[in-house]
Amino acid sequence: MNAVNFIKSLLFSAALALLGYLAVQFLNIQISGSVLFAAGLVIGGVVVPLFLPSHSADDIDDEEDDEDHHVEPGEVKTLYVGNLPYRANEAAVRELFEKYGKVFSVRLMKDRQTGRRKGYGFVEMSQADASKAVTALNDNEFQQRTLKVREAKERKDEDT
Repeated sequence: MNAVNFIKSLLFSAALALLGYLAVQFLNIQISGSVLFAAGLVIGGVVVPLFLPSHSADDIDDEEDDEDHHVEPGEVKTLYVGNLPYRANEAAVRELFEKYGKVFSVRLMKDRQTGRRKGYGFVEMSQADASKAVTALNDNEFQQRTLKVREAKERKDEDT
């Protein structure tokens, strides 16, 4: 559990404990301290984790793989992937590109207002693998759409 989740869990548990205490006081219920403590443990150990985001075993494996594989910044290439099907998700795009090498990240762009995917995204791969992926996937079909895959252009600074 990372520090942010620990703090969220702690705050959520404290809020539930306060609500429980106020309920007992307001309803004038006679409960022994040990029963109240046991109920708090059950709520903190069972209810609180239900409301916190969980990580699957695949997420943990991916984090461990990233730690083991060190790549210099100059060796990573960002690819633009256009004409993606709107139903495509990060996992499907990652799986497609992993056929050609190690994928470091996948970002599919979404509309800020609607939350819907825009039909394009970016994939980060090693330089050698990226070249193979561009050659293999550009102008090829993926989920009934013809992909446009090329090296991404540098982002322009909006301040200048």
